[in-house]
Amino acid sequence: MKLTDVKIKNTVIVDKLYFKDKTRERMLSLGLTPGTKVTVLKKGPKNNLAIYKFRGCKIALRNTESDLIIVKE
Repeated sequence: MKLTDVKIKNTVIVDKLYFKDKTRERMLSLGLTPGTKVTVLKKGPKNNLAIYKFRGCKIALRNTESDLIIVKE
């Protein structure tokens, strides 16, 4: 399942990341690695943006980015 598909207030575990180059480095430096628990806090208007919490930080990602994160329950 993609991170985009997770409903608000649900927590999942990162399984795989399909980012490339600098975006991958950015996600890894933030601590978004396989095995990390991620909670969906809020989804924006038109469901194009969402706020996630993991490892004590909050980050907003577009759906195009969230689609590249595969998670499991």
